Amino acid sequence: MRVLISVYDKTGIVEFAAALRKLGWDVISTGGTLQTLLQANIPAKSVSDITDYPELLDGRVKTLHPAIHAGILARRSDGHHMSSLADQEILPIDMVVCNLYPFAKTIAANSPEEEVTEQIDIGGPTMIRAAAKNCDSVIVLVDPCQYSPIIESLKAGSITSKERRSLAGLAFSHTALYDSIIANYLTLSDNTQLPAILTVPLTQVTSLKYGENPHQNNAALYRFGSNETELSQLMSANQLHGPRLSYNNVLDAASAYRLVNDFDEQCLAVVKHGNPCGLSIGNDQVEIWDQAYQADPISIFGGIVALNTRLASRTALAMKDVMLDLILAPDYEPAAIDILKRRKRTKILQTPNSGQTRDPFKSLELRSVPGGMLVQQSDSKPDESTTFNVVSKRQPSADEFSDLKFAWRAVKHIRSNSIAIAKNHALVGVGAGQMSRVDAVFLATHRAGTHAVGAVLASDAFFPFPDGPEIALKAGVRAIVEPGGSIRSDSVVELADEYDAVLVFTDGERHFQH
Repeated sequence: MRVLISVYDKTGIVEFAAALRKLGWDVISTGGTLQTLLQANIPAKSVSDITDYPELLDGRVKTLHPAIHAGILARRSDGHHMSSLADQEILPIDMVVCNLYPFAKTIAANSPEEEVTEQIDIGGPTMIRAAAKNCDSVIVLVDPCQYSPIIESLKAGSITSKERRSLAGLAFSHTALYDSIIANYLTLSDNTQLPAILTVPLTQVTSLKYGENPHQNNAALYRFGSNETELSQLMSANQLHGPRLSYNNVLDAASAYRLVNDFDEQCLAVVKHGNPCGLSIGNDQVEIWDQAYQADPISIFGGIVALNTRLASRTALAMKDVMLDLILAPDYEPAAIDILKRRKRTKILQTPNSGQTRDPFKSLELRSVPGGMLVQQSDSKPDESTTFNVVSKRQPSADEFSDLKFAWRAVKHIRSNSIAIAKNHALVGVGAGQMSRVDAVFLATHRAGTHAVGAVLASDAFFPFPDGPEIALKAGVRAIVEPGGSIRSDSVVELADEYDAVLVFTDGERHFQH
């Protein structure tokens, strides 16, 4: 029996090759893998000894040779295949052990283009695919975690057909993921248009207990790319405490994470069922916690709290009497961790500061629909490029204008139809996910109560009639920002002037989120 070993990741390879040798296997190897085995005193032949050709083009051509691929692809049950091998004096290869160049790690490290190109493996995927195609005769391994189980199976006497097919499936998944990462790097990184063919490379991070509801009992969390690199801070979050995450936890954590990281200022958000029920920015962390809490002290129960700065111990103390399902922050004071861990069932997540990477999916959003997928550029337009056009007679004060910008940024994180009412850089009322914009305004003003007096309002899309704004103005709102563009926008402007209120149009820019 013969094994061909050619691996970039050499974890466990010496021990695996030694175990194969004890079972009577002959070893063929290449380049650095061969040197590793020989230095460990494991007898191994060079691929060049088999092909009678040296490695060419600085190692780009090593295993691409009939003496290798015929040995892998020959069907043992086919007499013609076996006689062809005999005629050419080619011996069969019964196992291929291969993993690929670290393309994902290389792009994550923002390496030069030439270095990235050199990490596109050619011979490795070809060998893996050939072995997987001929899995009835050839064992194919692509991951060090497969080594020990295979040794145990070989010691037991054989590898079953089911095991061989399973290994082949994993091998094709391995090369498909690898090729998908390369394809997206080449087609998405510098292209403003979506490609005609979009491959989505997904690697499982963890299985989940169930989906949105217990009867949806098959659920998991996947990340774009591979486990070799961390392209998303959220996907790389470290759970410091609490039970395993649920499907709904991940959805809410994603909403909260996007929201707080949309602000340059210190920000704290409370999210429930994908919508913020509290949000505030400011220099004093305890103060912004209190403002976020006061926005909706009922809905916060069982909610998710996220910050974009280190969570202080005094903030953890301020939270102690509020039941929270999950807390997310980039860092924690040690004393804060001690305080938060007193909550047995609260999940505590820490998102690493992994820096900027060339993640081709960073600016894309994907959503499944029956039989397909919707893909769009994310709603991440910087505020500096937004036009804030004052169309009312009264101009906003500096404080009003600052709050309007805050509310406009907040409203894009609320499900449509959405209304955000804010005061002093904090949400005081939210109307989310309503079929009627009037109902959304009513809910937001009802939630704000007396805090609506002197507050500002943002609407994710234009008001088609003045009825919605009138509810807000009667409640005490003094400034409104909305896209404008309705055929009845003039009547909304007239209404604002009647109440001596500020009305700002973003000249058509809107923030629908369905």
